[in-house]
Amino acid sequence: MHATLRRSALLAAALVLAACSSAPTRDGAEANPPAGLERTPDAEPRVEPIRAGGPNKPYEVGGRRYKPVTGDERLRESGLASWYGRKFHGRPTASGEVYDMYAMTAAHRTMPLPSYARVRNPANGREIIVRVNDRGPFEGGRVIDLSYTAALKLGVLGGVQKVEVERLTNEDIRRGRWQRPD
Repeated sequence: MHATLRRSALLAAALVLAACSSAPTRDGAEANPPAGLERTPDAEPRVEPIRAGGPNKPYEVGGRRYKPVTGDERLRESGLASWYGRKFHGRPTASGEVYDMYAMTAAHRTMPLPSYARVRNPANGREIIVRVNDRGPFEGGRVIDLSYTAALKLGVLGGVQKVEVERLTNEDIRRGRWQRPD
């Protein structure tokens, strides 16, 4: 009986360790995020030159090659949005800027850096404007990684959520076509 109990305890411990090693780690917010984040203004689009090379040169992640767009092209896509938080907070983004999980920013695999994008959550009708300054996400089916605050405002903090993404071109920004009438 004692050996059976010991084997059961060892098996239970092994299952817990296996579950921990295969479960994705949750990259959450700090224990006490700043108050009022839902009132953070969207990113304010401005015309910025698209840099040649640097964060816009072809790259490889996980054995898969990506070729960023280097022109001022419109991009529209639907897919899943995720978000990233304190694990990357304070670290450099692909554009060289420091990631601030409380700013209105995002990561995209191929949009030119920097870019601005409108992201819409069709489930609740919320829309936000973010500044795309990083590369990612590299999970299947995901089209954009949002900062913590952007995900909060869009209503996707609970996990991945279907979204519609539209890159704003410099021409859209110059002509004010990114603005929605109130």
